[in-house]
Parts: sequence; structure tokens; C-alpha cells
Amino acid sequence: MNYIQLHIQVPIDFQELLIAELFDLDFDGFEEFDEGFFATIPANRFDDTKRQEVELLVAGINGAELSGEKLIAPQNWNENWEKTIQPQTVGSFYVTPTWGTPPPEDSDLITVYIDPKMAFGTGYHATTRLVLEMLPSVVKAGDEVLDAGTGTGILGIAALKLGATSVFGFDIDEWCDDNCNENIQLNKVTNFEVRLGSTETIPSGAKYDVILANINRNALIELIPEFLKYLRKDGKLLLSGLLETDEQTILELPAIKNLTHLETRQQMEWIALVLEA
Repeated sequence: MNYIQLHIQVPIDFQELLIAELFDLDFDGFEEFDEGFFATIPANRFDDTKRQEVELLVAGINGAELSGEKLIAPQNWNENWEKTIQPQTVGSFYVTPTWGTPPPEDSDLITVYIDPKMAFGTGYHATTRLVLEMLPSVVKAGDEVLDAGTGTGILGIAALKLGATSVFGFDIDEWCDDNCNENIQLNKVTNFEVRLGSTETIPSGAKYDVILANINRNALIELIPEFLKYLRKDGKLLLSGLLETDEQTILELPAIKNLTHLETRQQMEWIALVLEA
């Protein structure tokens, strides 16, 4: 799959805000530097209408400029981007690529190996970090988990390492299918099935104790009613990919009026929500 990479010059104080807005427009790769950042999106999700939306966002920021656009092959971007990925501690987890430094021998952290490609989910983005931090209080031993928009598989792998018995993950990005399966093998976890597609790939009649969805607001608004068909009584829904301004929009959705809001956690402008059936 080819990708479109935009070069956006923007004052550093506005970078996080603009990245958040582009994330809602399906951009899923960002490389920041002092004068701006590169934003990457699958070429099949970028058209003239989306380009105009980006131009409007950029025009609304004083000193910002869309200064370049190019078509790139994923392997070229991966090689450069992977060099920037380093180990990090996120809550109870030590997230590291295979080329990273292992945790200290006496560490009680749970090691999760993630060799990322174009798939979202390295642990660097605040939304992924929020979900990882909240997972130990959500996933119990024996749980069956649905991982919507699985990306690199980081959340499903972490759930299995917390004691979940199985994970079913799906994603619409073709690259995620291969990358997630690679990371499953790296972590030597089992009972993690990955399908390319959306909710239509979920096995008929399946029920889950936990549903994880780190996507974006618009996708969540569309998918939450579908998720609830597969959530067990007393099951938990852990949502992220949301800005703090999205919280009330999500909590006021008719589909979740019978769910109990257990927790909201925030990093910078990003939030994650836990709801219980």
C-alpha cells in the first residue's frame, strides 16, 4: 500500500493540536521536528476533499503552511521511522522493539515487544499509553477480548500477558494484518486471531468480556452500537483516540445510555474512557 506524506510547517505550540485534528482525519503517522512535522495517511484514504480539509486547518493557524506533499512506499518510511523507536515504560509494561535494551533483570514490568511498521500503536502516542495504563484494572484472568483497530497488536498482546485467554483483533489497514501477526510471534502469545476488515469479521454469536477500541471519535460513534452486540453482561468497554472535548459527545450517545461510566483518564488533550455494561 502506498502512502501520502504531507510536510506541514507549524509553530511548535500548535503542533499537538494540529496533529490531534489530523488524527481525526485518518492520518496515522506523525514525525515531529522543531519547525513542524510530517503527517502520513494511506493513499486510498486521501482525496481532494480531504486535502481541502487539511488546507483549511492549516490556514487557521498563524504561521502554519502546507509546504509539501509526496507519494511514498511504506518500506522507505518504515526504515527511517523505526530508528526513532526506543524502549519505554508505560504503566505496568515495558514496551520495546526487538533492537531495544531489555528491562533490568529484577524488573517486575511486563515486557511487550513491538516492531512497528506503518501500523499505529507503538506506545508513543498518548492514546495508546492511556489504554496500556488502564488495562490492568480492566482485564482479568480468563477474559475474552475484542481489539478493534488492532494496529500493531500492542493492546491485544498486553491483554494476553495480563491473563486474558483469547483476543480477536481486526483492522482495515492491510499493513496491520502482517505487522500484528509478526508481533504476536515475537511475544510468543497464543489465541490471538487477527482479521482484515471491520466489525463484519467478528465471529457470529461471539461475546467478549472486554472490548478495546483506540480509534477516533467519528469511527467510535459509528461502531459503538455494533460493539455492544458483542459485549457480555458486566463486560467493559475501553475507548480511546478521543480528545477531552469529545467526552460528553461519547457519554451522551443513546447507544451507551445503559452503561456505567467508571473512569476517564487524561494525558495532555487526549482521554480514555472505561464503561461497564
